[in-house]
Amino acid sequence: EAARACKDRLRLWEPQAVVPVPLHESRLKKRGYNQAELIAEHLGRLLGLPVEGRLLSRMRKTEPMKILNTKERIKNLENAFIINQSGVKYKKLLLVDDIYTTGATMDACAAALKKGGVESVYFICLCIGRGI
Repeated sequence: EAARACKDRLRLWEPQAVVPVPLHESRLKKRGYNQAELIAEHLGRLLGLPVEGRLLSRMRKTEPMKILNTKERIKNLENAFIINQSGVKYKKLLLVDDIYTTGATMDACAAALKKGGVESVYFICLCIGRGI
């Protein structure tokens, strides 16, 4: 299992909590679940860390990333994520998503977390796609 293989590396980073990349409310209602949150919950149990599934929100309904090139992906995610609390109590977080293609989603989420006071944002994903 991939999570167990990465366990030692993840502990070296010393994250204080696990944060899944959020879906927009409309996509969550349509799909019924957030795959990144399911992965994050599993990692949280494995590492003994809290999962902060409500720390970030996707404020804008963005275009599906699979149809966009790299520049369009970055533009699509500008100001799409916000942190839901002031004075974040964590300094190191582990961000989780299902697929990493260009890094635009991770970059946008990390920027929102850092704007909220997080010092270090590490990330892990289930698979890596080919960048466009």
